[in-house]
Amino acid sequence: MEQHIINRPSGMTDLPEAATRDIGAALHALLADVFALYVKTKNFHWHMSGRHFRDYHLMLDEQSDQIFAMTDPIAERARKIGARSITSIADIARSKRMSDNDAEYVDPQDMLGELRDDNLQLTTAMRQVHDVCDEYHDVATASLLENWIDESERRTWFLHEAFHHAPGSNI
Repeated sequence: MEQHIINRPSGMTDLPEAATRDIGAALHALLADVFALYVKTKNFHWHMSGRHFRDYHLMLDEQSDQIFAMTDPIAERARKIGARSITSIADIARSKRMSDNDAEYVDPQDMLGELRDDNLQLTTAMRQVHDVCDEYHDVATASLLENWIDESERRTWFLHEAFHHAPGSNI
């Protein structure tokens, strides 16, 4: 496992070093996933087409803004507990668990379904980080995650409903 603790000054947090190590690693991977989902959501926003272009374009723009808004609090929370954060695009690529989509064309319906699944994956990842926080009684990080889980579930719901009711959908 990659080391996520930096030279943590004493008095920086009352969490044990094991918490810094484990929560820091969990936040590192989560932040990489959030950046990957942000870029994919923006990609699909930029390349949306079709009959419902305006509605989907605006929804994905709103969702990408919401996803990007998570990045700074995640990184700063890691730093507050003495862990390191993302350092580069290469660091994101090494740490992310989200799949990329570099296709030249993606059907709008497939975009919605893929983003729905990715948001579900992100929700699962956040619940796992929350479990690590619970283990160490890190209520501050857990509290942030609870709001983001709710937001992720809302994005998933919107994407599901848009996908489910899209012409030609088989769900």
